[in-house]
Amino acid sequence: MSEAAAGAWDALRRNPTMLFGLSVLVVMAVLAFGAPLFGLPEPMRQNPINRLQDPSAAHWFGTDMYGRDLLSRVLHGGQISLVVGLSVAALATSLGLAIGLVAGFSRRVDAVVMRFMDALMSIPSILLAIALVSLWGSSVTNVIIALTIPEVPRVVRLVRSVVLMLRDQTFVQAAIACGTSTPRILVRHIMPNTFPPLIVQATYICAQAVIFEAYLSFVGAGTPPEIPSWGNIMAEGRMFFFQNFGIIMYPGIFLAITVFAINTFGDGLRDSLDPRMKRRF
Repeated sequence: MSEAAAGAWDALRRNPTMLFGLSVLVVMAVLAFGAPLFGLPEPMRQNPINRLQDPSAAHWFGTDMYGRDLLSRVLHGGQISLVVGLSVAALATSLGLAIGLVAGFSRRVDAVVMRFMDALMSIPSILLAIALVSLWGSSVTNVIIALTIPEVPRVVRLVRSVVLMLRDQTFVQAAIACGTSTPRILVRHIMPNTFPPLIVQATYICAQAVIFEAYLSFVGAGTPPEIPSWGNIMAEGRMFFFQNFGIIMYPGIFLAITVFAINTFGDGLRDSLDPRMKRRF
């Protein structure tokens, strides 16, 4: 085991909150992405004869209004939620990091960029996402982009605050005095100091993106109906709640567990990366 891997395992072992959240998240990912290997029916295969059946040995979660296997649809729906959550977190943190570094280090750029970021933050995230998806059309790619744009300003403000705190530090001023180029100062001296809060922020962005994707799909502004996701599964089943309440209950439970696991992992990660909290472990 490498030194980095040993250090990561030691951090997990000493922080049960982070270990628990990561373990639950790994289980959910295995269930979602391993669904095609479990021998379940195709999530879109219809069988009207078996519509709205109760849970049984053949259909563990029962069937929906079209006779489709609900367990298969819920597990495959997890793929969309996790892909959207991770993609939005990766894109938002990457773009926010790049913009925040430049804005925080250059006062001239900061005056322009931050006013634009303030304008974006004045619009509620979910309303902006609905408007963008309605304009571009329903697809997984458009949902990812629409959920990424509202998150970028928050990352920019976080990174900018770190840069503002560091740019007048002695080691940065020494690098400037030695003639080090601005890109090198940003990448080598400042950017590594933004990683701890940025990684924690990424976990919360991921959890929020999972919730917002489900919301967009539920109101018909998210993924197309032919792609199963937890949001559109619940949207399709709301009219048949009394015939088979599992159509809403099972995807809702999986959604809640996934978001809980991501937030729990993020809380544990924050405690591990915060020097003030390390003494507790």
